[in-house]
Amino acid sequence: MNKKYRTHLCEELDITDVGKEISVSGWVHRRRDHGGVIFIDLRDVSGILQLVFNPEYEALFETAEKIRSEYVLSVTGLVRERPEGTINKNMSTGEIEILIQAGEVLNTSKTPPFHHDETTNEDIRLKYRYLDLRRDEMSKNIKIRHEITKSLREYLNNYNYFEIETPILTKATPEGARDYLVPSRTQQGNFFALPQSPQLFKQLLMMSGFDRYYQIARCFRDEDLRADRQPEFTQLDVEMSFVDQDDVKGEMESMVRELFKSVLNTDLEKSFKQITHADAMHRFGSDSPHLGMGMELIEVSDLMKDVEFKVFSGPASDDDSRVACLVLNNSRELSRKQIDDYTNFVSNYGAKGLAYIRVNELEKGIEGLQSPILKFLNDEVINLLIEKLSLQDGDTVFFGADKKDIVNASLGALRVKLGEDFNLIQDGWFPVWITDFPMFHWDDKEKRWSAEHHPFTSPINPDPEELKANPKEALSQGYDLVLNGHEIGGGSIRIHSEKMQQAVFSILGINEEEAEEKFGFFLEALKYGCPPHGGIAFGIDRIVMLITGSSSIRDVIAFPKTQTASCLLTDAPSSASNSQLKELGISIKKKN
Repeated sequence: MNKKYRTHLCEELDITDVGKEISVSGWVHRRRDHGGVIFIDLRDVSGILQLVFNPEYEALFETAEKIRSEYVLSVTGLVRERPEGTINKNMSTGEIEILIQAGEVLNTSKTPPFHHDETTNEDIRLKYRYLDLRRDEMSKNIKIRHEITKSLREYLNNYNYFEIETPILTKATPEGARDYLVPSRTQQGNFFALPQSPQLFKQLLMMSGFDRYYQIARCFRDEDLRADRQPEFTQLDVEMSFVDQDDVKGEMESMVRELFKSVLNTDLEKSFKQITHADAMHRFGSDSPHLGMGMELIEVSDLMKDVEFKVFSGPASDDDSRVACLVLNNSRELSRKQIDDYTNFVSNYGAKGLAYIRVNELEKGIEGLQSPILKFLNDEVINLLIEKLSLQDGDTVFFGADKKDIVNASLGALRVKLGEDFNLIQDGWFPVWITDFPMFHWDDKEKRWSAEHHPFTSPINPDPEELKANPKEALSQGYDLVLNGHEIGGGSIRIHSEKMQQAVFSILGINEEEAEEKFGFFLEALKYGCPPHGGIAFGIDRIVMLITGSSSIRDVIAFPKTQTASCLLTDAPSSASNSQLKELGISIKKKN
């Protein structure tokens, strides 16, 4: 520590230091003039410490009178106990204060556009991010982020993983999202791409014999943004050789348990739950289910096939559709306006409406139920519903009837919404592995098969010809780790044979010529003794967001982008000069 400016950090001091002469430096957090004595709360990276300026030190006192918020100070003084009745139990340094004997203003500050303890517009916060990061909440988030990456690194280093960097300037490959392209000056007309992930390079490292690899990697995807998405993000990338998926999941469980123990002093369950993708979609309508609430989707297609209500009977008789429901218990206070709001909510997920039944008094039989759809359901079906759903007075049943993907998406989202609105979500952490993903899904827009994870995921069936014959039913060796309704990690066992890789490319509509152009180097590498291997990538930003309880990943990234992929601090992206464009052989065509 530089003794010129300080002997201690603010929160290193406590009651045991009373009587010591110390030096501290930092920013003015708050200034209070109490009629002849000036108190200043000084803030540094560790926390806050109270300084006392007495008039007996005339020159210092005159300086203190001029000091304002966010001035930078360096002071020396005597540690003393706070007078009786002035102890601040909310501060770790709340039992002491520093009687200032010498000091100087290292720098002044303009009046900040927002105060450290006030809520302000996010755009203002991002424009003045260096001020925003001084706020206690943001400072804590970034420090916790450091603790998280430190824990992950320590675990992997202890288990003989090699930390290896992979290229940032690389080759554009079709991995789902749009690439960020970087023009080459030396090879005009050609472009690098920023990596969406280090996927191919980490597989090449396994072929190179490194056996265990990790990297805290920056990744880039030019895609539409949400609260938990950024154009550039950070992931923990892990890969290992001679493993099956149980090996990968077991090792990563151990790492995540260690992370929560070291950062939060929280013990996660010794063995994480596992649910197949099909089961997760059927029960929760989502492949990222929150297991901290009990409400599940209940299939009622079997009861609705023969009802007069075509809205129900149609989907009930269609193999690609379903009729399912959610039961909200103890919901007597649910208003019609709330039901209308929930109807509007599910429409965002493609649902055409939200049918419901309210249970008022079961003793009255069907007369004790309330719903516009009751007239379309016969008594037998209604009684079977009551029995199957174990309905009680005060319950409300919400129905979804449509194509499976619409029902799953709408009721899955409604389940979470109801959980939040009615405080049904338990406190704690609920990790779960989602396994046995479909290998492919049909893209109606493109009229072709797309990879559910990525094209390098190994199918469960090892026969390439059988895979090509029936891609619809193929399952992959992919797995996601979901925590409290958020996917925090996704991985798979990889394809390690050229023949299988070519088969997957063929199903995806990537012909031999395109495969050679885009992945020729990788296909060639597969011919030289590729070991069985697999891995996973964890979203660092999302993990930090969950652990800190933040609502957006922008609050856990030091310098994030907006939802339009802009940096309000630096005003990026910005235009390039004509001379720069000329060097690159690029001309800009303005939109009409």
